Amino acid sequence: MFPYDDDINTCIKILNQGGLILYPTDTVWGIGCDASNEKAVGRIFELKKRADSKAMIVLVENERSILNYVAVNDLLVFDYIKGIHKPTTVIYPNAKNLASNLLASDGSVAIRICKDKFCQELLSKFGKAIVSTSANISTYPTPLCFNDISLDITEGVDYIVKFRQDETEMQQPSAIVKWDDDGNIIIIRH
Repeated sequence: MFPYDDDINTCIKILNQGGLILYPTDTVWGIGCDASNEKAVGRIFELKKRADSKAMIVLVENERSILNYVAVNDLLVFDYIKGIHKPTTVIYPNAKNLASNLLASDGSVAIRICKDKFCQELLSKFGKAIVSTSANISTYPTPLCFNDISLDITEGVDYIVKFRQDETEMQQPSAIVKWDDDGNIIIIRH
């Protein structure tokens, strides 16, 4: 039994009901929902007061999971992913099986394989991609630890994970790269 089993079970229940969770990731705390549920994704945009034209990141369990959500023409991206150690989000063209309001206007989606143990367990048991967007109101700074998250956010979600709330180490957002149709990598954020 892990110290977060109750959190995992409650998160799955909330996600299956179309609810929002506030949870620790391999980077900063994230607001999450079922990445295939348009209504839930819409709730995140409302909570963050964010323009729905801005796409959000999706977390998946492993490389195989990516294939459920994008039509990957060039499998070299998987060699790239295995070679990186810093949490890195990859923007892929040709998204599929996700809420349409989650995608960028060009049909792309930002996906990160989350190697954090809590998230791995959550993703494995939920069996689907989960949205992960920073736990802040749009245009405000990204909270780098749980204590920096505003009341607007904590009161706007359906469940707050208890695990790791007491950590004070400042976390950083992931690096972001784009994998284009020609197999080129474009660095968006280090």
